[in-house]
Amino acid sequence: MGASAKIDGVVTRFAPSPTGYLHIGGARTALFNYLFARHHGGKYLLRIEDTDKARSTQPAIDAILDGLSWLGIEGDGEPHFQSQYEARHAEVAHQLIEAGAAYRCYLTPEELAERRAAAQAERRPFRIDSEWRDRADGPADQPSVVRIKAPRAGETVIDDLVQGRVTVANAEIDDFVLLRSDGTPTYMLAVVVDDHDMGVTHIIRGDDHLNNAFRQLAIIRAMGWPEPAYAHVPLIHGHDGAKLSKRHGALGVDAYRDELGILPEALGNYLLRLGWGHGDDEIISREQAVEWFDIGHVGKSPSRFDVKKLEHLNGHYIREADDGRLVDLVVPRLGLDFDQRALLLRAMPELKARAHNLNELADGAAFLFAERPLAIEPKAAELLTGEARAHLKVAHDELSALGEWTLDSTDAAVRKVAEAQGLKLGKLAQPLRAALTGKTTSPGIFDVLALLGRDESLGRIADQFVEPSE
Repeated sequence: MGASAKIDGVVTRFAPSPTGYLHIGGARTALFNYLFARHHGGKYLLRIEDTDKARSTQPAIDAILDGLSWLGIEGDGEPHFQSQYEARHAEVAHQLIEAGAAYRCYLTPEELAERRAAAQAERRPFRIDSEWRDRADGPADQPSVVRIKAPRAGETVIDDLVQGRVTVANAEIDDFVLLRSDGTPTYMLAVVVDDHDMGVTHIIRGDDHLNNAFRQLAIIRAMGWPEPAYAHVPLIHGHDGAKLSKRHGALGVDAYRDELGILPEALGNYLLRLGWGHGDDEIISREQAVEWFDIGHVGKSPSRFDVKKLEHLNGHYIREADDGRLVDLVVPRLGLDFDQRALLLRAMPELKARAHNLNELADGAAFLFAERPLAIEPKAAELLTGEARAHLKVAHDELSALGEWTLDSTDAAVRKVAEAQGLKLGKLAQPLRAALTGKTTSPGIFDVLALLGRDESLGRIADQFVEPSE
């Protein structure tokens, strides 16, 4: 599968509205825009669509910037804040009026409501048919909106890079509002003006915006501006095929990091593979993604988000990760002090082999720092029968007699006890693991003995057969 031919002058953008977090679908949109621009040697820009003052708080904006930074999706230049360009948006609306491509509409909310109700009663689609479309004698003392003069004949065609050729009859596009009665621009106008002024050449976004593209083209063509290429990517669905929601795991990117313990490279790799592929490759580095990414290989069908598959992929990246980096990520989860980091670093090669996320990694490491007497999980406690405790007493005595405390010496001692007691090694190792870690799973039992050291290991074993003093 060869790489696509390079396109000169590519500029893409990701344009989120601040909602308090970076949604997982938004993160994938940002990634696709970033990769497309990088693949073609172009620019990837970030625009914050912050015209909704109530929702566009600084913490909400920071959450988006933080999520993108964590994923390594950095924009070229400073973010563009849409609210700073309202005067420019209004200027374009007035230019459209002067060119005869837009008009002031004095229909009142009550009149619009009556016409909408009549359309519903007659079971026909409601379309704006304003008598002010071709008039310029409106009452100056009455509030008005500015509407586009949408084309009424013919059709509009978009050759979408993902969806293919899509056609809409122009009769379906009504005269939508460009400026509200208070003079503020609508989303539809602001997006078009910003995309033009930012030099955006390719608009890659969710296919829930496909209908918007036909309306936005009406503005672009009325202004005589270059038309961008469109790529409308199918939305992400849950594992059951339903629209992705919180019950499927549709969390903010910060929740995957903080609550689920996912690494950024794992989430980025997983999002890349949601709707796009490169042969049978599953593990794809960011460098490979930049080299291989082709918007034409994005599928037309919705992809399905599966948390289990994400965690499986995350397990791969945990095993590949630098031990020191993992220590830095796990320490806050366990509340460890500086002196405990060295032990965690020693244990990390064994711990990370079994973990699918940072929570499992922290949980697997917790036994190293537990205080005696150890809290024993119920399933582990079932292994500590009276017979098992008797075997532990023998093992304790054998281990206590060791001159050196090494992997080899503890291995030999435990095997000697198992053989002497007529036990398979597992029959002794399992209660020994329960006594040492309080769990039924852990790194290899001899690694556990080595990590805990002589005194702590012998003390934990003894706790299981010595009655506590009154």
